[in-house]
Amino acid sequence: VGVLTGYSVVDLSILVQGPQASSMLHDLGADVVKVELPEVGDLGRWLTVAVDDDRSPYVEANNRGKRSVALDLRTQGGKRALFKLVEKADVLIHNFVPGTAEEWGINYDDFLEINPQLIYAAGSTFGPEGPNSRREGADMVGQAEGGIVSVTGHDDGHPTIVGSVISDHLGAQNMITGILAALLHRERTGEGQRIDVSLVGSAIYAQSSEMTYTMLSGKAPGRPNNNHPILRGLVHRCHTSDGYIYLLGVQEHLWNDFARCIGREDLIDDKRFATLVLEPHNMETLRDILDEIFPTRTTDEWEERMRTWGQRYGRVKTYDEVVTDETNLANGYVVEVDHPEYGAISVVGNPIRLSATPTETAVVAPALGQHTEEVLLEAGFTWEDIEQLRADGAY
Repeated sequence: VGVLTGYSVVDLSILVQGPQASSMLHDLGADVVKVELPEVGDLGRWLTVAVDDDRSPYVEANNRGKRSVALDLRTQGGKRALFKLVEKADVLIHNFVPGTAEEWGINYDDFLEINPQLIYAAGSTFGPEGPNSRREGADMVGQAEGGIVSVTGHDDGHPTIVGSVISDHLGAQNMITGILAALLHRERTGEGQRIDVSLVGSAIYAQSSEMTYTMLSGKAPGRPNNNHPILRGLVHRCHTSDGYIYLLGVQEHLWNDFARCIGREDLIDDKRFATLVLEPHNMETLRDILDEIFPTRTTDEWEERMRTWGQRYGRVKTYDEVVTDETNLANGYVVEVDHPEYGAISVVGNPIRLSATPTETAVVAPALGQHTEEVLLEAGFTWEDIEQLRADGAY
C-alpha cells in the first residue's frame, strides 16, 4: 500500500512536466487517469524510438500504470465527462498552452462549485504573471530563458542545451512538491487550492546558488569551460586513455594525497599550488599538467587510484553504462520488469525509498483510450450515456 493509496488524479497534461509529476504520484500509490484527445493522444506518443517502432520513450517513461481515457474536451460531451471525473478527484494536472483552460471552461474556478477541495496544478513555461505568461514554450525554452544554456558549454564556443529535457524534469519535481504540500494543507483545513509551476521558474530555482552569486556580485558567471562557475578548488574533466573522469573540489587539505594519487609528489611543495583555493589563477597551469597525466592510464586504473587515495571523483558514464551499473541496480534506480508485450525489459525506477510505504514501479503505459469505458462506468455513466458520448463525438 502506497502513501497515496486512495487518492485519485486526473491528468490532462502532455509530454514530460505534467506526466512525470502524475507518474510519481502513481508510484506513491495514487490512481491516475490520463485524459487524451481521441485519435491523437499525448504528443509524446508521436516521439517514437524509430520510424518503424511505435514505442515512445516519453510515454513509456512517464505514463506507466495510468489508465487512459479518450475525451475531446472541446465538445460539450467531453467536457461533461471531465467534470464527472473531477467531481471525486483529489488532483487535476494540466500543462495546456496558456489561455486554453480558460477558453475551454476548465480553469480552476470552473471546478470550485463541484469540488472545492480539488488540488489544481497548472504547468507552464513562464508562469502565470508578466508579459511572457501567455507565450507557448517547451523544455529548451525553459533552459534558455532560465539561464541554464548560458552556463553550459565552453567559453570559446556557443552556448548549448543540456542533453536532457532538464527544465521539464525540474518542473515536474516542483509540481509534485506543490501537490503534496497542498494535499497536506487540505488534510489540515479541508481547503483545495491552485498550484502554478513553470519551467523557467524551476530552472532558476535549481540554480539558486549561482543566481545568488550574480545578484551579490553583479557578474554573470558565463560558461565555465569544464569548471564550476563559482566553486573554488579544483573541478576538472580529465580525459583518460579510454574515457573521462571528473574531479570534484580538490582543496588544500586534500592536496598532498591528490599529488600522490596522480604520481606527482613533486607538486606537493610547488608554491604555485600551495594556496590552490585562494589563488585560482594557477588553476589553468594545473589543468594543463593533469591533461598530460590522465591519458596515460585507463579509466578503471584511475578509478582504483582515486578510491585508494580517498579522492572525490565521478566517472563520466554513458546512458548504456548507467542503466547497467551495479550500484544503480542495487538501489532500484533501474529495475527489470516483465512487460506483457516485450518480455523482460529495464525501466527507470523511482529514486525515492520509503521504508513504511515503498514506492512501486509500474510496468506498462496504457494504449490511447484503453480504459475509457471502464473509467466512465466507475464515474457513474451508464452504457446508454457512453453511447451518447460516442455519438456526440466526445470520444
